[in-house]
Amino acid sequence: MNNNLSRRGILTGALGLGVMITTAACGGGGSDAGAEAADYTEPAADITADLTFSLWDQTQVEALQQNIASFQEKYPNIKVTISVTPFAQYFTKLQTQASSDTLPDLFWMNGPNFQLYAGNGKIAPITGPIEAGVIDPGKYPEALTTLYSLDDVQYGVPKDMDTIGVWVNKAVFEKAKVDLPGEDWTWQEFQSTAEAISKALSKDGIYGGAGGMDGQTTYYNTIFESGGEVIADGKSGYASAQSQQGISFWSDLIASGGSPSYAQLLDTTADQWFVSGKLGMYWGGSWFRSALSGTDIEDSITVLPLPRGARQATVIHGVANLVAANSRNKQAAHTLQAYLSGAQAQQQLGEAGSVIPAYDGTQRTFAESMPDANLQVFLDAVDYAVPLPVSADTAAWNTLETQLLPDAFSGAKPVAEVTADLASQMDAVLAKG
Repeated sequence: MNNNLSRRGILTGALGLGVMITTAACGGGGSDAGAEAADYTEPAADITADLTFSLWDQTQVEALQQNIASFQEKYPNIKVTISVTPFAQYFTKLQTQASSDTLPDLFWMNGPNFQLYAGNGKIAPITGPIEAGVIDPGKYPEALTTLYSLDDVQYGVPKDMDTIGVWVNKAVFEKAKVDLPGEDWTWQEFQSTAEAISKALSKDGIYGGAGGMDGQTTYYNTIFESGGEVIADGKSGYASAQSQQGISFWSDLIASGGSPSYAQLLDTTADQWFVSGKLGMYWGGSWFRSALSGTDIEDSITVLPLPRGARQATVIHGVANLVAANSRNKQAAHTLQAYLSGAQAQQQLGEAGSVIPAYDGTQRTFAESMPDANLQVFLDAVDYAVPLPVSADTAAWNTLETQLLPDAFSGAKPVAEVTADLASQMDAVLAKG
């Protein structure tokens, strides 16, 4: 799986997790009430521990190793073994480990999967580190800290954050002789620009934009920008006229020829079209910056804010470093968790340029990591960001989205029919949770 999806691919990672509730309750050591909070004190510098740390993005390993090297200047006898599992297999492996109480000491977690693990007692709360003053949730965007809280218990804080923007290949615009839009552009301007590029460069197989295939980077944003909701008050928002407009944005783009067809996007994903120079505009997250390093198009990149619908909006999300509830090295694990959440480590993370650090005051280094690309767009977007939609069992309705929405994108069924069906089935799933 490509890097931009591997860090935030909501749909794939959430699948198959429903069985964990059963396995956790059948002798896995978990509890439906969540893990018990433990007292915490900072250890002496000579503490000895061997920690395991699991994550899914190889491109971030170098920055993490720098963090760990700095951490070991104070705690030289805490050894850390990093394990990288591609995102497509990451949560399947984590589920198996959770069911057998063999989770790594520390591991990455995303919003859609958090509540399943926390609710089944698989994650250690950070109540102790907060009370000891080594983690301060107030240093991070509130929308993201609440993402890793359940029943008023905090389990983690985000190590990074991401918003969505439009990555632009200026060389494609120049070749098509199409003017680059301004930052105050609208949905209609995006559609017309995409169509103009596709028409001008049809013989070269180049398209202006790419249809919506992933909620976080595409259709969740247009649903929010149209004034709709994905989920609200425990019910689906897909049946509303506003949410239908958000889906129609993408089906209209494909139907107009401003995007490759649905079948083409199944064969070759939008990010691959963009990196290969065959796409003028790509809706993608801030994390996509690392995927562009060393490519042929890197020097031709700039970023625009998402075009405005009825309102301005973007999805915001962030990954957290969490500690396993059954870790045998919990004091050392929380100490590393706290260090990775702090200003020094977050500054190093931002300087690496792969993600936006979540700690207040450290984000500027990310924008400066690609100075000619206008990465400031992703930082400014925090002001109008909307949290990624999640629930206690995000997997269930994510699966419904992947099953039903393709008929709308491909034009096989009317958008109103598809979204009404999705809302009905989604409400039935949510009622069970």
